[in-house]
Amino acid sequence: MSGIICDVNLTRRHIAGLNANRAKNIIEWREKNGPFINREQLKKVKGLGPKSFQQCAGFVRINQDYIRTFCSQHTDSSGQSQETAMVTNEKLGKKKNKADVTLIPNPLDQTCIHPESYDIAVRFLSFIGGTVCEIGKPEMQQKINVSLGKEGIEKTAERLQTTAHTLQVIIDGLSQPKTFDIRTDFDKPDFKRSIVCLEDLQVGTVLTGKVENATLFGVFVDIGVGKAGLIPIRFITEAKLSKTKRRRSLGLGPGEKVEVKVLNVDIPRSRISLDLLRVL
Repeated sequence: MSGIICDVNLTRRHIAGLNANRAKNIIEWREKNGPFINREQLKKVKGLGPKSFQQCAGFVRINQDYIRTFCSQHTDSSGQSQETAMVTNEKLGKKKNKADVTLIPNPLDQTCIHPESYDIAVRFLSFIGGTVCEIGKPEMQQKINVSLGKEGIEKTAERLQTTAHTLQVIIDGLSQPKTFDIRTDFDKPDFKRSIVCLEDLQVGTVLTGKVENATLFGVFVDIGVGKAGLIPIRFITEAKLSKTKRRRSLGLGPGEKVEVKVLNVDIPRSRISLDLLRVL
């Protein structure tokens, strides 16, 4: 079984720490209820008991930017966010099925830190004077270095009543950039070697790239020219997505590999317009 960490809102099949049936249940729950807001929501999935949660929680991540984008795109006429609506629907339909969990995004869910170590991570952040808003940023690394430089990891772990190994995992999780993905080295888009800058692009050129970010007006894609191109939202149609991706919880998100066609290149303003051909 693979030990690769995955985004629970984007993965289609395999989830480390779980067998195929439980992984399937997670995907089906997501397709029915929308994206997972936090790791605690995994406890609501059929067949995912305490032991299974313990095994898989450290292998799944929840991209906070993806959640913010989803919630901002799904609001009703009264301005209520989809996140709030999902909480209400779940409570009405599952009063006695699963224990209630807090459906509030947790920045630690985007790290490799296991939920069982969250309390230690919070105490460590307090100890070094850091916050969850600094996860993956240079200032976090600086605060960690200053703190460990004074008394070392062993003594700091003892102070926090944990092991040096656990603390090292926490440090890694807090230090790694939000965009850090162990799959990056295995899933690089096949950029055309002859196209390395904006000037090399021509209207009609077909390229492959990787989604960097999703916004309300479109999706930005890295096509290997030093500037991300934009696929306007009007070009991301159901016909271009697979059946599973037509589900509301499976829109294009960071890391998705796509095939695109160049529609326009504005060199003076460094802007590239793209059309989505298909999801790879």
